[in-house]
Amino acid sequence: MRHLLTLVALLAFSPLTSAGPLPSWTDGPTKTAITAFVEDVTSAGSPNFVPPAERIAVFDNDGTLWVEQPMYTQLAFVIDRVKALAPEHPEWQDEQPFKALLEGDLDALKATGTDGVNRLLAATHANMTTEAFEQIVSDWIASARHPRFDRLYTQVVYQPMLELLDYLRANGFKTFIVSGGGIDFMRPWTERTYGIPPEQVIGSKIAMQYAVQDGTPVLLREPEIAFIDDKAGKPVGIQRHIGRRPILAFGNSDGDYQMLEWTTAGPGKRLGLILHHDDGEREYVYDRESHVGRLSKGLDDAGSKGWLLVSMQRDWARVFPSAPEGSTGTPGDRHE
Repeated sequence: MRHLLTLVALLAFSPLTSAGPLPSWTDGPTKTAITAFVEDVTSAGSPNFVPPAERIAVFDNDGTLWVEQPMYTQLAFVIDRVKALAPEHPEWQDEQPFKALLEGDLDALKATGTDGVNRLLAATHANMTTEAFEQIVSDWIASARHPRFDRLYTQVVYQPMLELLDYLRANGFKTFIVSGGGIDFMRPWTERTYGIPPEQVIGSKIAMQYAVQDGTPVLLREPEIAFIDDKAGKPVGIQRHIGRRPILAFGNSDGDYQMLEWTTAGPGKRLGLILHHDDGEREYVYDRESHVGRLSKGLDDAGSKGWLLVSMQRDWARVFPSAPEGSTGTPGDRHE
C-alpha cells in the first residue's frame, strides 16, 4: 500500500508526457493539420491514399531544419577556412575579397560581387578532390560552434523538425533536403544529424571533372558554379534528382516559395508549410527585412495558397534538443 501511495503522489506532481507523435509540437491546429494529412494520405481506405513510392517530402535546410542566423552556416565555414589558410597566403591581406572577409567588412565583401564569390569558392571549396573536401567539412562540422548558443552547429537543429522527419519516415515517406546550400557541404553530416542519406540531399553544385592522379581515379572540384538550387531552381533540382513531384514541402523563406508552389499545385492531397521565426527568446525574430532567410511574399501568400504558417513561438514547445553536456546554450524549452 505504501508503494502504491508513493506512486500516486509522484503522478500527481509530475507532468505526463504524450506518447503520441510530435511530442515537441504544442497541441493545436497546426499539429492536428499535420497528423491529419499524414493519416489521410497513408490510410488504405482513404480517397486521398498515396502509395508509399509517391510519398515524397522535401525540406529546406537553413532556417527550416537548423539555425540560419546570424549568418548561413556555410558562410561561417568559408570565413573559418579563409582564416585558417591566410597564413599560407600573406597576399590576401591586401587582396579582395579576402581582405574584406578577414577584416569583417561585409559592405566591402558584397562590393566584390560574383567575382569575389568565385574567388572565395576557389580558395575554400575547389581545386581539390571530392574526398579531400569531404574530410575538410567533416573536421569543421565536428568542432565549429554557433556564436550565440555555444553548441556545435549540428546541435542547433530543431527538435520538432527531427520528430517530424521521423514521423513521416515511420509512415512510409521518403524525406529529402532541398537547399540553396552546397550539396557537398551538407552530405558529410546529414545522415548522422537528420537521418537523411547523401543520395537524398539536393543542393547547389560546383563543377567537377573526372581525372586520374598517380594512377588513381578521382573527381576534381572546379571553381565554377554548375547549379544554384534556390528559388525557381528548387523545383528544377527536385525533378532532376527525384523525378517525382513531392506531396509535402516545408520551407521558411521566399527562397522556398517556388518549391512550395510547385509541390502544392499537383493533383491530390498536398501540404505546404512555412516556418515563421517569431521567437526571439529561444531563437530569433525575423521575416520581411532580414538579410538572411527573408520571408515576405510567402508570408503574404500563405493563406491564399493554403500553406500552413508554423509559428515557432506558438507551435513548438521545444526548439532545440536537450542541451548537450558542457554547453552554455539554452535548450530552447518554453518557459511558461
